[in-house]
Amino acid sequence: MGGAERNARKRKQQQTASRSVAQARGVASGDTKKIVAITVAVVVLAALVIGGVVWTTSSKDSTEGKVIQAQSTTSAAGVVEKRDGAVVTVGKPEAPKSIDIYADFLCPICKQFEESYKEQIHEQVDNGTLLVRYHMLPMLNQRSDPPGYSLDSANASLAAADAGKFLAFHDALFKDQPQEGGRGFDKAQLIKLGQDVGITDPAFVIAINTGIHEQQIKDAYAKISTDPSLQQDFGSGPGFGTPTVTSNGQVVKLENGWVQKVVG
Repeated sequence: MGGAERNARKRKQQQTASRSVAQARGVASGDTKKIVAITVAVVVLAALVIGGVVWTTSSKDSTEGKVIQAQSTTSAAGVVEKRDGAVVTVGKPEAPKSIDIYADFLCPICKQFEESYKEQIHEQVDNGTLLVRYHMLPMLNQRSDPPGYSLDSANASLAAADAGKFLAFHDALFKDQPQEGGRGFDKAQLIKLGQDVGITDPAFVIAINTGIHEQQIKDAYAKISTDPSLQQDFGSGPGFGTPTVTSNGQVVKLENGWVQKVVG
């Protein structure tokens, strides 16, 4: 083999070796980039998970230590609040029209109902046209964490009715409604709200702490939830839901102007 051939072969071997080194470096560099990318992704995912857990926990416990804001709910002269079992009647006894409202203090749609129609209902109650029977139900009793807020709040509202403060208590609980699936207000917070709306009777505190009206509420809900006249089709067949409003024994369609239709 001549010198020229040996030199050419040597150059070819060097070029091949250089390409192999470059390829190896490229693979190593690519692997490093992949490792870095994976590490970054894992760190970001962990941060999102931790952030989500913190946010969820914070949201779930948002009622802890909170003072429920008392509302300046006032009624006209002659408007009477009266509890009869698990039902609270509000209005002037001589009112020619009446409705029944079935609701749950934890129900988000009930809160929307209150925001949309509360003022119209109160106006008709104050002018003596409408009598309202409130049925506060524990339909979502398992949807608070811990379970039980729907029943606790319904029981407390009946105790507030005995003290003549049902509407003020009712409006405050919907205004500061806890998140469904989260922590409800505890009994101490419900007692504090009662005191803030002007309840001084020690019987109110006893009623809340002992759950004195709970069995009545459970029995009423069992009957109401299976009453054929209160069933509606919510898209998956007939059933009972909140809010439900009835007038003259018929379910009212909650559309704009329904209050006027009832009293008109």
